Amino acid sequence: QVQLVESGGGLVQAGGSLSLSCHISGTSIKESAMGWFRQAPGKGREFVATISKFDGTRYADSVKGRFTISRDGARNTLHLQMTSLRPDDTAVYVCASRGPVGFYASDRRDDYAYWGQGTQVTVSS
Repeated sequence: QVQLVESGGGLVQAGGSLSLSCHISGTSIKESAMGWFRQAPGKGREFVATISKFDGTRYADSVKGRFTISRDGARNTLHLQMTSLRPDDTAVYVCASRGPVGFYASDRRDDYAYWGQGTQVTVSS
């Protein structure tokens, strides 16, 4: 059974930094593309960043240059380093895996087979 568990969320002031982690079990993180999405109150789940099996990355325009996605194969963990945080970054951040046949990075929610429960990030002004 594949499980994803996020950690690292919290409260931070605008301009600050935060690092999120997502530990995956039941499959190897090296075998598929992974992604981060977020959902703010009253809004739909939106794409944040994705990394392919081959370590190619893609970002939403709103986070480009501020967020960095990476993976640690030895620890089976996905990371999201967030800097220059803004109040509109406030959301529940969720990691996702495309599963064993999803090699390529994707910004589409429907391309992801497994999802975590999410971790809250709150940025105060």
